[in-house]
Amino acid sequence: MKTSAICSLRQKLARDESVFGLWVTLEAPSITEMAVALGLDWVVIDAEHGHLDWKELAEHIRATVRSDTVALVRIAELNGGLIKRALDIGADGIVIPWIETTEQLKQAVAWARYPKEGLRGIGAERATGWGQCIAEHAQEANDHVLVVPIIESVQAVRQVPMMCQVDGVELLWFGPADFSSTAGFRGQWEGPGVADQILKLKDTIRAAGKHCGLLATSIDDMHARQSQGFRAIGVGTDTGLLLRSLKTSLASVGKDRPIRASLTPDSIRTSTPTPTPLTRPPESMRPDRNEVMTSVGQGAMKEIAPGVWFECLVGSHNQARDLTTGLVTFAPGAVLPYHLHAFTESVTLLSGTLTLDIEGRSYSLKRLDNAVIRTGQAHASRNVSTTQNAVLHIAMAVDVPSRTLVNKFFSTRSMPDDSTGVPGAERINRFSTAKRGAAGPNTEFIDCFNADLMPGLEMSGGYGLFHPGGRLPAHVHDFDESICIISGTAMCIVEGRRYSMSDCATALQPRGRVHYFINESNATMEMLWVYAGPRPERIMVDERCATIEGNPWR
Repeated sequence: MKTSAICSLRQKLARDESVFGLWVTLEAPSITEMAVALGLDWVVIDAEHGHLDWKELAEHIRATVRSDTVALVRIAELNGGLIKRALDIGADGIVIPWIETTEQLKQAVAWARYPKEGLRGIGAERATGWGQCIAEHAQEANDHVLVVPIIESVQAVRQVPMMCQVDGVELLWFGPADFSSTAGFRGQWEGPGVADQILKLKDTIRAAGKHCGLLATSIDDMHARQSQGFRAIGVGTDTGLLLRSLKTSLASVGKDRPIRASLTPDSIRTSTPTPTPLTRPPESMRPDRNEVMTSVGQGAMKEIAPGVWFECLVGSHNQARDLTTGLVTFAPGAVLPYHLHAFTESVTLLSGTLTLDIEGRSYSLKRLDNAVIRTGQAHASRNVSTTQNAVLHIAMAVDVPSRTLVNKFFSTRSMPDDSTGVPGAERINRFSTAKRGAAGPNTEFIDCFNADLMPGLEMSGGYGLFHPGGRLPAHVHDFDESICIISGTAMCIVEGRRYSMSDCATALQPRGRVHYFINESNATMEMLWVYAGPRPERIMVDERCATIEGNPWR
């Protein structure tokens, strides 16, 4: 046990300073040696998840010897044997997952202390100098050992004030992902309402004179957590930091790609054949509305703030369901004040310059950069130009949109020009570095948002580029779709009916209508597409279904 390192950590916390650390999951002790060499205040060696064994745990702990870096071990569960063994091999403290009650926390403290204050047995291992320093270690261990519970379930919320009164506990940790899972948002880092709940608990903990911490998801998030009052901040996990660096490097040369749970790269996933088109759409998808083509100037127009006009091109006025899209024009210098929605919103800059503020995080958008704002996130926009309009394409996962003005001050912090948002919160899709795929011959497509990229999203959408001759196969959707032609000229074919579209004309394709787009010109064509469904799923059908004579719904 490194008592001097523990005392140094406590002194920093007592001065309300932040202590930064690393979450270690890989077996190489060199990782912990790097953390020590860089002067990190602490490391947590994770023995709850992953494959670290006791030999590897001991090697990581040895890497912190004679340093000011506190070594904590996260055990697999609340268990006296695991606590004793972790402390016996020299850990400066323990991190216990899934603590939900004051009684559990008191039990953890008891197992971490020697009698009479606790129940820890004395062993002749590293902590006691292999039995040569039993008296010295036993005398100082109870006063110095760190016991850190992780609050990671909604069931623990009511117990937190009482946990703050437990003797021997000065630092509490949050696990947002598991907290979100217990709140019904499995797979999200901070599901709707979870971020606010954690901030309230943080205030409760600090008011009790204790400290709390969590893992930062990015450099921006690390600064945000520090300003919010979290004092034990993880700069990341070893794997997360490595992947973040790799993906940034790969993105700079257009080679980044997502990792699949199967760990099978997209390029070699050849076992899944291209689906055979259906001879006709399922009868259950028989449409009850016709397609609607709306040119700019024909949509419903409304001034939503001084100098800010919204033209609705798809929405309840033309019988769209669960979807609204259109154009927002900002006059020079115009501001749309802070507000929030009870649904997801997508914003894509078409022309001009725009700054988008989301709860104080200020993003500068370039042409075709896309921002996705989650339900309940307060946001504002402003045209920073004093001479030119700014024009946005927006999409909302509702057919009758509404907004609630937010009367709250957010401290503004400029985000880097390449920032892609905050994991679990907003997503910023930078057009210049976005991953591109194909949806048909001579096409390039970008998926900007969907439930796979942002768990819990109720709509999906992205960008499409059609080279001359580029086209999509005939298909249908099980939800409504909006397609806005932002450059060039597109031919939209719906069951044999042909529509020439350009200049931000927007098509509403109702659920079940057979359609496709083709570029019959000699120039490129660009579109923004949005689905009123969480994933970009389409059902391919025989090309004949897209003709007058083959129309399946006649």
